[in-house]
Amino acid sequence: MKENIPSVYSFNEVEEKWYKYWLEKDYFHAEVDRSKKNYSIVLPPPNITGSLHMGHALNATIQDILIRWRRMQGFNALWIPGTDHAGIATQMVVERELLKEGKTRWDLGREKFLERVWQWKENYGNTIVEQLKKLGVSCDWKRFRFTMDEVYSRAVIKAFVELYKKGYIYKGERIINWCPRCKTALSDLEVRYVEENSFLWYIKYPLYQEDGYIVIATARPETMLGDTAVAVNPEDERYKALIGKKVVLPLVGRIIPIIADETVDPSFGTGALKVTPAHDIDDFEIGKKHNLEFISVIDENGIMSENAGKYKGLSVLECRKKIEEDLEKEGYLLKKEPYLHDLATCDRCGTPIEPLISEQWFMRMENLAKPAIEVVEKGEVKFIPDRWKKVYFDWMYNIKDWCLSRQLWWGHRIPAWYCENCGHVNVEEQKPEKCERCGSENLRQDEDVLDTWFSSALWPLGTLGWPEDTEDLNYFYPTSVLSTARDIINLWVARMIMMGLEFRKEVPFYYVYVHPTVLTREGKRMSKSKGTGVDPLELINKYGADVTRFGLAIQCTEMQDLRFHEENFENTKNFTNKIWNAARFVISNLDFNIDYNEVDLTKHSLSLSDKWILSRLQKTVYEVTDHLENFRFSEYVKTIYTFFWSEFCDWYIELSKPRLSNTEDPESRLIAQVILWKVLKESMQLLHPVMPFITEEIWQKLPSTHESIMISKWPEVNELFIDEEAEKDMEFIMESIRSIRAIRSEFNILPNEVINVEFLTPNKYKEILLQGYSGYFYTLAKAKLSTILEKRNLKHVAHKIVEDVNFYVNLEGLIDISKEREKVKKELEELYLLIDKVEKRLSNKDFIEKAPPEVVEKEKEKLESLKKKVEFLQERYRILK
Repeated sequence: MKENIPSVYSFNEVEEKWYKYWLEKDYFHAEVDRSKKNYSIVLPPPNITGSLHMGHALNATIQDILIRWRRMQGFNALWIPGTDHAGIATQMVVERELLKEGKTRWDLGREKFLERVWQWKENYGNTIVEQLKKLGVSCDWKRFRFTMDEVYSRAVIKAFVELYKKGYIYKGERIINWCPRCKTALSDLEVRYVEENSFLWYIKYPLYQEDGYIVIATARPETMLGDTAVAVNPEDERYKALIGKKVVLPLVGRIIPIIADETVDPSFGTGALKVTPAHDIDDFEIGKKHNLEFISVIDENGIMSENAGKYKGLSVLECRKKIEEDLEKEGYLLKKEPYLHDLATCDRCGTPIEPLISEQWFMRMENLAKPAIEVVEKGEVKFIPDRWKKVYFDWMYNIKDWCLSRQLWWGHRIPAWYCENCGHVNVEEQKPEKCERCGSENLRQDEDVLDTWFSSALWPLGTLGWPEDTEDLNYFYPTSVLSTARDIINLWVARMIMMGLEFRKEVPFYYVYVHPTVLTREGKRMSKSKGTGVDPLELINKYGADVTRFGLAIQCTEMQDLRFHEENFENTKNFTNKIWNAARFVISNLDFNIDYNEVDLTKHSLSLSDKWILSRLQKTVYEVTDHLENFRFSEYVKTIYTFFWSEFCDWYIELSKPRLSNTEDPESRLIAQVILWKVLKESMQLLHPVMPFITEEIWQKLPSTHESIMISKWPEVNELFIDEEAEKDMEFIMESIRSIRAIRSEFNILPNEVINVEFLTPNKYKEILLQGYSGYFYTLAKAKLSTILEKRNLKHVAHKIVEDVNFYVNLEGLIDISKEREKVKKELEELYLLIDKVEKRLSNKDFIEKAPPEVVEKEKEKLESLKKKVEFLQERYRILK
């Protein structure tokens, strides 16, 4: 016999116990088993520098729901976890530690510095993994991958070499995002835009060898030293006559052309654009298209270079100030006006980004992108919600070459060796013994490392053993679903699809589920530094993992954003208590000597409530499964929540109580027990993917269950129990009981007072139904039903109509009618005063004209609500007269 269930559920005593149990039983682990259909997910690898935030918690919950559900459905379900080495972030953390000791990485040298990074990783790099375990995720920890581990590193290097030898990877000069503080190129994701109150400077560029000038507006006057053209839109009537002419660059004297380019926005500034190809990404493209000169005037330290002339050696901001002074002094500055713009900064250190031309390693993307576009167009990879497909296409159709190199020490070092004798670049997986061109052994490896996104682009492949043709790869690849955030669709999702098609000729996953972004209650991005972040670990410590998971999942709709409301967690806490109390009641009323699996309900006579709850259970199983199949996580949890609380607990459990205590009818008692057991058991199974701990705890205390809920079979719809007629009849009974309860509530009838309810209906079927199940009314509304033959017109009679049935309750003897009448009269008088006050306000012309529209609308809604309340009380007063 299983132990009794405690009166109070304590998540603190349960969660660690069951997580340890699952690990010991090896339930999370999956091996190749060709007798089963596979289902696999790769965990988006969090940075080793990171700690769990709400986005991680939501995404991990979504994936765990999917993997637990499919595991229960009989799939061979694999969820591969891992972490990313996070090149720039990790290097910065360790460099900060060194600064506290008064050292830099250069003091240690590359080898010693990397030893220090690995030491840091061993001490702190698994923090987020342990936090994920607190959430209850069922990842296969035996398959844990780290992007810098030996096996995975081999995949990264192999991919680089193959792509280089196919001609996709090259080294050349292009414009990139450069951080002067971190001294490295940055990916787009490592650039953070912050609002800056700055200015637009309007500068006169004199026409060459003729009178007049053209005015440009710029937010960065210091870069004008590198201008090599002025561009206007060819359709801009203001400037058509100037196209092809030249201007003299102020302060510099360089003669530069006025060119036409359709990318120029005529509405910005003056519609004339200064073109600085070496210091602006858009200008770089214009410069290439029009064969302009590229002049770099800012160096890698954010200092004005040799080409800046007399401004050489100044910082960017110092140069900006000096340029403004000189432009004003020489009469070139027309005006300066305030301008709010998005300043590109380094996400790690906050330093303003400098777009610089730099020699870097790049990957040609156009040919890799074409098949990746095609598989999404054909639906071989589906985006959920579908609208995110557009974001993918917008980037892929306009894709640019990818800057792969980073000027860091922590990361996958580029496998390129330069011959010191002939300069040839040797690209191989291992260091070559000699130069393939001249035979020299004097080789030097490239100092740079690869962009972290290059290694993560191989995640579905590398985690399954590629480049080896492993059994895992052949069985679990392609993976089933990728769940991720919208801001990395381009930087990660698209690149994984390209790499999967390039190296495996298959898509890496069939579905991309883009989860909502978790925002603050006010709709702003969460930020720990601004104090607006919510730590999911605090929620877990306060409410438990189950409540945290459920509270997140119930908000996970197809909307773009999710606004965090702690009320969801409070409500879920109440739901958890409801589950526990229901389980306590059911288990305490079961016979542990009976195997409830062996009882065939089809061979017994079932009551209306039996048929109804069994039918509703089948519908719930169907709906829950359908919601999960279609990634409707909020609808999934709402469906089981509503069924369990509003139908099973509020109705069926209450109706079962008299049967359980009726020893004179053992068959009815047995049927009630079996159905209570079955509905509780299957409800726990339906809830398990989102609330794994409490469901396991209850499962272990239920009789007639086996081993673990985690490996139990997912409920299936049994068509024999679907009974539309029973559902319709029971819904009518329930609505009738609600109407009687409403009368009790409206007239403040004491809860334990048994009331006599008379009903009149021309519908013989309804009459027989109400007579046959009058016991339900007594159990749930303390009401005795009786039939009458004609309509009641008695004084002090409350009346409700449900479909074609009239219900009457004589209030005399149940309440103090005169006292209740005076109470209602007083409430009405107060309401009349309130209505008069609101109507006067709304008739006041000054209020209507001066008050904000939302305030006026709120007053109108208030008036409507008051009038409805008056109608309700007037009817009650009429009955009490």
